[in-house]
Amino acid sequence: MSAVTFTGHLPGDRAYRRLIAGLFFAGIATFAQLYSPQAVLPLIAQEFAVPPATAALAVSMTTLGLAATVIPWSAVADRVGRVPAMAAGILVATVFGLLAPFSPDIGALLVLRLLEGVGLGAVPAIALAYLSEEVDPAHTAAAAGSYIAGTTIGGLAGRLIAGPIGDVAGWEAGVLAVAVVCALSAVAFLVLVPRARGFVALRHRPHRGPSLAHRLAENLRSRRQLALYAQGFLLMGGFVALYNYLGFALTAPPYSMPHWAVSLLFLAYLAGTVASPVAGALATRFGRFPVLVASIVVMSAGAALTLPPSVPVILVGLLVFTAGFFAAHAVASGWAPVASVADARAQASSLYYLGYYAGSSLFGWALGFVFAAMGWAGIAVAVLVLIALAALIAVLWLRSA
Repeated sequence: MSAVTFTGHLPGDRAYRRLIAGLFFAGIATFAQLYSPQAVLPLIAQEFAVPPATAALAVSMTTLGLAATVIPWSAVADRVGRVPAMAAGILVATVFGLLAPFSPDIGALLVLRLLEGVGLGAVPAIALAYLSEEVDPAHTAAAAGSYIAGTTIGGLAGRLIAGPIGDVAGWEAGVLAVAVVCALSAVAFLVLVPRARGFVALRHRPHRGPSLAHRLAENLRSRRQLALYAQGFLLMGGFVALYNYLGFALTAPPYSMPHWAVSLLFLAYLAGTVASPVAGALATRFGRFPVLVASIVVMSAGAALTLPPSVPVILVGLLVFTAGFFAAHAVASGWAPVASVADARAQASSLYYLGYYAGSSLFGWALGFVFAAMGWAGIAVAVLVLIALAALIAVLWLRSA
């Protein structure tokens, strides 16, 4: 069957299952190594004698590299194909991920983490565009939710592996163990993911179609697309900042929790694993806008619950906050490529992730100064402000979308 008549895989098809499974392992290979240092940031700060905001650059430099390269990766994917571009990016990231734990100083670590982010940019830049082209349109929202659920498993695995191992054997051993898991996941992705049938690479087309600049402009002229990119920028910025500095807050008095115990709090990511496909299914049934707004409200309630000085209440808040964030992310990230014109879908997804990881890099680092000046209450309030801005933009620009 030609790409012209191909209408997308349906749930239950063998290719659909391979696609979801392949992207699941791509999510592990990407997001486990992207966030693994987050579980050992206090240990990195201690070893290199740097303040929390500087240690947090071990995460922010990687997300910065990712944000800077999602658009170039989307152009590569348009030219050579979705699957080859994702495969190249994952392999590059895995190499630098294996080297990073051997860094002799904080400068070398940050450079290697930046280069790792350059490779990691391929999957977020391409995965949802690939999914929107390969899955039947009636099922893309649910499939996007399933993919986002897989990314939460990756993020959780990276933190849960790095934290306890780092507490016993040093942050280097924890981050290295995650890199090995990611290398194995990259192999699983390469074996499972089916070839693209709903997209023909530009190098195989007699006519190349619109330029990259034109495809980017198509999206940047759309108020709906800009509103979706703002969701990623603001919500992800708040999400990463809260998780970045939670470990510093809980390992200090009055809590004085051990690092391994703080690492277990990342089990809250499982709330996102559950919430993402549920949000995708609800968006298919009730529409994307009401589900997005409801998810943002849930996220804000969770952030507010981290304010009382009680570990059980903070844990409940973290669960609610994480569920709300990943539900909102599943809806917004899947909405961007579907709402774009066909030839600009990869750029729509890339621009969303540009905003998403720019927010992660900026607020994940900058709110460290808020933490230093105002403590945990300052972080929680700042995150609530970011969430409120995202909600306002959604109501103003996405209500009629």
